[in-house]
Amino acid sequence: MDNVIETLSVKATADDFDCTLAPKHSNVKVRHSLNPRTTPTRLHEPHALVISNEHPQNSDFPRNYSRKEKKPFPTPIVELRRAARERLKKSKGQPKGRVPPPKKGLIVKCLVSLAYDAFNARIILINNLKKLLKVVPVYACGWCDEIHVGPEGHPFKSCKGKHAAQRNGLHQWTNANIEDVLVPVEAYHLYDRLGKRITHEERFSIPQIPAVMELCIQAGVHIPEYPTKRRRKQIIRIGKREFADADESDLPDPVPEVPLKPLLTELSISEAVAPATEEEKTLLAEETLQAWEKMRKGSKRLMQMYRVRACGYCPEVHVGPSGHKAQNCGAHKHQQRNGQHGWQSAVLDDLIPPRYVWHVPGVAGLPLRRELRNFYGQAPAVVEICIQAGAAVPDQYKSTMRLDIRIPSSVKEAEMAV
Repeated sequence: MDNVIETLSVKATADDFDCTLAPKHSNVKVRHSLNPRTTPTRLHEPHALVISNEHPQNSDFPRNYSRKEKKPFPTPIVELRRAARERLKKSKGQPKGRVPPPKKGLIVKCLVSLAYDAFNARIILINNLKKLLKVVPVYACGWCDEIHVGPEGHPFKSCKGKHAAQRNGLHQWTNANIEDVLVPVEAYHLYDRLGKRITHEERFSIPQIPAVMELCIQAGVHIPEYPTKRRRKQIIRIGKREFADADESDLPDPVPEVPLKPLLTELSISEAVAPATEEEKTLLAEETLQAWEKMRKGSKRLMQMYRVRACGYCPEVHVGPSGHKAQNCGAHKHQQRNGQHGWQSAVLDDLIPPRYVWHVPGVAGLPLRRELRNFYGQAPAVVEICIQAGAAVPDQYKSTMRLDIRIPSSVKEAEMAV
């Protein structure tokens, strides 16, 4: 062949060319080293490209699962089986490991104080939200579960409630209450967390209380209205699911249980007084954020020791080693399961649903616009209420709020950005 194909090479050296690309409002640094000389030799190594991002920005929003879709397991089944096989191999010829106190019928004494703090943080959060709802506008759709925090409801056509097609997907906004912001998640109160599972016939005779409260009670919080069994000796295992209580007659008489810390009580809506000044509103918002984080962190720590189960098909939650047997699941294809729940390990969002809302960039600015939807971020409703009340934005929520994106000033500019 007369044609000769020469291979062009690009040799990258830091001495010839060096440029650093650092986009505005971003932590991503791109270092590009390039030498524009071309030689008819072999292709050398490509130019160096270094991307570092310590604080991720513009993370994806949490996924909303449809009612016909089962929630994924916190840990995939394949990984659970692989870990079980590894534990079985390592345990051969070795003595059994220590059993955690909750499986022996005891409580973890070092977590009792944390349970009281999480319980009181929940009460502080509820009382402060009742006060903030009187000064911060919050709207709820009358046909679906969506809410919005801002001067007026958002114009996005995302309603999936009844007669949504007739309204062309638009929401019908009304004033929201505390139950719209904090989703009520209840669980059965267990007198003995190691006792027999609740049957279908007992579903109405056993009281239901907030799941966070039940978790704190099982972790050591004493509430006279909801008694629970406290063992002073570990149980005696007879079989895999059978056990007997140890004899405690040799122990001294039990001392009447008293709360380790004073328990707070919820305020009614009429007793909740709205903040009078902007300074009081800001301090109240900061206190509310601290209570929100304290409740979530404390509940997450307790869930690592005291098991919590969640249904993979519906929002039902059960605090205990195994779920109840009540056949009250009405999710998709519940007839095939005879109304029984598909229990799996719960995550923190199952116990305390955050309920994300659209973030309004400017509190006193223009409302959200339908054509600029891709530029707005989201945040939990509690966090958004506190931010609009004057609190600082927590670092862990900045990635989904898209604070580094500049909102276009016109529709034409938005189309050019997209």
